[in-house]
Amino acid sequence: METSNVLAALAALAQETRLAVYRLLVEHAPDGLPAGKIAERLDLAPASLSFHLKELARASLVVSRQDGRFVWYRADLDAMLGVVSYLTENCCRSSAVCAPECVPVPRPVARAAVRPAKRPRSA
Repeated sequence: METSNVLAALAALAQETRLAVYRLLVEHAPDGLPAGKIAERLDLAPASLSFHLKELARASLVVSRQDGRFVWYRADLDAMLGVVSYLTENCCRSSAVCAPECVPVPRPVARAAVRPAKRPRSA
């Protein structure tokens, strides 16, 4: 992961509301939540939530999808694993013995996009 991507992710999370939104979406992984539910759960005005979701999406921490009239948001857990991996990749490099709590997180493997199964049409 590039340093600039890690900095963007950390900067996005360095704000109380965005951190709360991200943590809520992690709780509801992998499906996520519609924007209205996020606003309701965190008691946020729609315009404020929209701003924060845009910042999280710009940092590649959340992904959105349209479902009819609703926009669903989910945490991109692979992106967060990339950030954690970047932060821990040099762990214990200067020591011959690595403490158990200092084991680097393996880099996420790129996956193909998962698309929801098509629903059969009723006659």
